[in-house]
Amino acid sequence: MLIPFRRILENTNAALVLVLVVVAFASTGVRPAGVVAALSSAVWFDFFLTQPYQHFTITDRADIETTVLLVLVGVAVTELALWGQRQQARSGRREGYLAGVLTAAGTAAVGGTSPESLIESVGKQLTDVLEVDACRFSYRTGLGNPRLNHDGSVTRGGRTIDIDREGLPVDNEIELLVQSGGSFRGRYLLTASARIARPDLEKRKVAVALADQVGAALAAQVGDR
Repeated sequence: MLIPFRRILENTNAALVLVLVVVAFASTGVRPAGVVAALSSAVWFDFFLTQPYQHFTITDRADIETTVLLVLVGVAVTELALWGQRQQARSGRREGYLAGVLTAAGTAAVGGTSPESLIESVGKQLTDVLEVDACRFSYRTGLGNPRLNHDGSVTRGGRTIDIDREGLPVDNEIELLVQSGGSFRGRYLLTASARIARPDLEKRKVAVALADQVGAALAAQVGDR
C-alpha cells in the first residue's frame, strides 16, 4: 500500500505507519506475533521503501536506524503487553482468593452451614489455590509429614523447602494445621504427586487463611456444645 507513495513520502513517516501495524500485533500479547510483525516490517521497509528498491540493501544511515527501531519497538510493545496481561491475570487471581477467604470467614462467623460442609468447601479451594492433586481433612495428629506453616513456609524435618525451586514434596502428604486460639482442631493433608506444584508465597498464605477460618468454625462448634 505504501509503495505508490514512496517517492513523495518520507521514510520516517512510512515507518510510523508500519509501527502502527507492529503495535497492533504486539498489543495482542502473543510474543511470536509481535516479533514476526516487527521483523517482517523491518525487512519489507528495507526491501520496498528504501533505496535501492527491491534489494535487501540500505545505503542511508537514517534508514538503517529506522529499520532497527522498528524491530525494537515491536519487541518492546510485545513484552509490555505480556507484562500487562500477567498483571491482569494476577489481579484476577487475587480477587478470587480474597472472595474465597471472605466466603469462608462469613460462613464461620454466621454459622450458615455445617463445619463438615465448610471443611469440604475449603478443601476444594485449597486444591485450586495450591495446585495440588488432592486434599483431605483429618482430625488426627501425625508425625513425619512436611508442613505448610502459618507464615507460608514449608518445612520437613526442620529444613525449609525452597518451593519456588523444588516445588511441593511429591513423596508424602503435606499437612496444613487447622487451629483456633492455639488449639489443634485438625489438619488438611495435601497430595501433590502427579506433578510438581510451585505455589508462590501469596498462594500459600491464602491457604493458611482458609484453614484458619475452618479452625474458627470448629472452635465455635465446640463452644456451642
